[in-house]
Amino acid sequence: MNVKVEALDQHKVSLNVEVPAEAVQKGFKTAVARIANQVKIPGFRKGKASRKILEMHFGKEAVEAEAKDVVINDALNEALQQEKLIPVTTPDVKEDKFSESEGAVFTATFVKRPEVELGEYKGLEAEHAQPEISDDEVMEQLKRGAEQSARLEKAEDGAVLKKGDYAVIDFKGFVDGEPFEGGEGKTYPLEIGSQSFIPGFEDQLEGHKAGDDVDVKVTFPADYFVDALKGKEAEFKVHINDVKRKQLPEIDDEFAKSVSQFETIDELKASLKQQMQLQALQQAEEAYHDALVNQAVANAKVDIPHEMVDQRIDEIVEEIKMNLESQNMSLDDYLKRMNQTEAQLRANYEATAAEQVRQGLVLEAIADKEDLQVTNEDLSMEVYSMAHQFNADPNDVMKIIKDENRVGMLINSVLRKKAAAFIYGAAKKAEADKKAEETAAEEAAEAATEGAAEAPAVAEDREAELNAMTVKDLKQYASEKGIALDSKAKKAEIIETILQAESK
Repeated sequence: MNVKVEALDQHKVSLNVEVPAEAVQKGFKTAVARIANQVKIPGFRKGKASRKILEMHFGKEAVEAEAKDVVINDALNEALQQEKLIPVTTPDVKEDKFSESEGAVFTATFVKRPEVELGEYKGLEAEHAQPEISDDEVMEQLKRGAEQSARLEKAEDGAVLKKGDYAVIDFKGFVDGEPFEGGEGKTYPLEIGSQSFIPGFEDQLEGHKAGDDVDVKVTFPADYFVDALKGKEAEFKVHINDVKRKQLPEIDDEFAKSVSQFETIDELKASLKQQMQLQALQQAEEAYHDALVNQAVANAKVDIPHEMVDQRIDEIVEEIKMNLESQNMSLDDYLKRMNQTEAQLRANYEATAAEQVRQGLVLEAIADKEDLQVTNEDLSMEVYSMAHQFNADPNDVMKIIKDENRVGMLINSVLRKKAAAFIYGAAKKAEADKKAEETAAEEAAEAATEGAAEAPAVAEDREAELNAMTVKDLKQYASEKGIALDSKAKKAEIIETILQAESK
């Protein structure tokens, strides 16, 4: 087989492929066998009908079309491997000749995957924060929780509205003296200062009290989601039925009992601090990893064809559609609500898509250079992680991946993650990290010399720590540490599984 490559522009290439007659003849035999195994002809067992019989029943053109599919696909795949080219668009194939006696000649045109010129991706440095959650931060979180648990109670007689209060109102809106659809409401609880109504509406209610009638004059924004009201001046007749204010609960033992499994506020604070500390460390670690990968991507050179960016935007839009469908909303409804066209939505994601494509290409180039491989165990762990994320059965997740022909995407995703992990592992350690590692090593050495007698006490302390955590926190911790749990496991079983894993 002869292959000639012609560069049409920076990204588009044309392959001229010449296939010998023997390969075409073999292709016809494969095509005949394939058709014979797919159809049933009276008087013949399945798979036993000859080429002549098939041509009589289906026509020579049908057999030849199947042969072309076999020969051209096989030859194209072989040519791509030979020339080390990866199409990012479906090849446009033009057949020049196809004969059992003279062979075949065809041309395939497509956009190829761009070359990546890697820069430095080993020995990178980035800030690696080691956050510590303070008691004040814990208290702020508790205050936010108290806000969510607040009760709305009627304000004292004569109380005037101020920011944070709720005005229970009846209202009716008019444009050009005529009421408009959607402009009327009864006993609506409006939080003053929430900016949930048209700009200026809530401000005009401040200083008024229950029983007042207020004429509110506003102008609809130019980008309002209802076309007929864009930029229009409106007047609302508003009656204030009640003024209500939030009554925050005291942050005490009773509050702790009402919002958690704990009996005292001190226990709740301790648990919350532990959760916040873990989350802060996770975020710091993610920021550190992102910074390293971003450096590796910035150090590389690659020119991305717009077709790859368009394909990634297609995927993003499809993901948005699926998320909207899960909320019983269509993309068209969403776009109307956002006052956008699909073209505008796609344009909004262009920069993000380009960066994601660039990062994927660089990570895959690193994986190739470092000869990183994806094992069956890697794929199983990824599927398990996906199943855990969506609270699904891993077998069901794998079935969906196979049914939708997404195995290749799964492999590439895992490969990119392994390349990113390689970057983390090859990064320079900051002085703080080195000292932390040295301290941890010293503490481990000291612990090893303390003797086995103290082990039961340590185990008891660890079990007590785990018992203080909620089931949700325990499952999250196990997931982060790669500890497999039975989805129906109870708290005691989860703790036992974690202890066993940590003892290994």
